Amino acid sequence: MKYLQDYMEDETTRLLKKTGAFFAFSKKQFEEEEVEGVKYISMGAGLICPSDNVEEIINGLDSNYKNGIDQDLFDNGKNSIIKRELENHEAYYTYDIEQTVCALVDYGITEKDILRVFNSEKKNHYDD
Repeated sequence: MKYLQDYMEDETTRLLKKTGAFFAFSKKQFEEEEVEGVKYISMGAGLICPSDNVEEIINGLDSNYKNGIDQDLFDNGKNSIIKRELENHEAYYTYDIEQTVCALVDYGITEKDILRVFNSEKKNHYDD
């Protein structure tokens, strides 16, 4: 099953190319990508963006995020996404769903939804 990042990857790559933004984690990486005469802004997490395109990057990334969530829900359904995220956050080992709750808040998935799936699925993890 794909993750949210998988749904966002292609559109995000196109957005970065279109706007001239890139990721750089060292001075050398920055110098390899920079274009002379362009003023850059650090957007955090290594994302470097031409100052003229900051708003386009912010809006584009937000749109990609929302579209990725919509596609994930369409392709996989709420229950499968909850199961995926419970596994991803090792909830069946820690008996703690808080990270899953945080990860799915933007999906409109509630703690009640997650608890329902967790409780129905935990027997599959502990019956060994």
